[in-house]
Amino acid sequence: MDRRNEEQEKRAGVLAWRYGALAGESLLAPLIEREFRGRIALLSSFGSESALLLDMVARIDRSVPVLFLDTGKLFGETLRYRDTLAARLKLTDLRSIAPDPAELARRDGDGTLWRRDPDACCRLRKVEPLAQALGAFDAVISGRKRYQGGARRDLAAIEWAADSIRVNPLWSYDRARIEREFAERDLPPHPLEAEGFASIGCEPCTEPVASSEDRRAGRWRGLEKTECGIHLTGVAEAAS
Repeated sequence: MDRRNEEQEKRAGVLAWRYGALAGESLLAPLIEREFRGRIALLSSFGSESALLLDMVARIDRSVPVLFLDTGKLFGETLRYRDTLAARLKLTDLRSIAPDPAELARRDGDGTLWRRDPDACCRLRKVEPLAQALGAFDAVISGRKRYQGGARRDLAAIEWAADSIRVNPLWSYDRARIEREFAERDLPPHPLEAEGFASIGCEPCTEPVASSEDRRAGRWRGLEKTECGIHLTGVAEAAS
């Protein structure tokens, strides 16, 4: 770990001690307005629960950069939902992050890498492009939550993860609270939710789920894979 990362990891620990019991806008406000002013971004998939966090950030500062990973494999509904929310919330700095065209041609010329090696596909289309984009920021806001289970079960409000300071304002929210906040804020749902999609990623690797299933059960169904990798260690190395 280089010196900057060591310093940032220590800073994450201090901030976790200072703000770790907070959530939602109470957590976001001091980080956006003071601790990381001009050096923090929101990472958003514009998926099924994304509108809540986008609305929280927009109410504090609409100019916070919103990083959107446009993998080239997303549902058309997601792209249109992105445009709808960006206009409604008056987001002023929405940045679409795309994979390198030359690398796509070299490593996934026929567009079927997701079928042969989904981990390699996520690395090419998500991890590497994000790693390049994150170099401009000291912290990134994510929409992960403990209730989603798996690797997220022990999620903290602020953590050092994936080689950066990660802020998780919804860490303690359960599904009931998210639904309540959507209603109170009059936020539109992702259009695919009506078709049974609960967690929405790339089209080839996302399926609807039954009401009795975990909300992320439709992601990479039938595989042990549960994360695309953008929240795991090694993201910084992907930029080199």
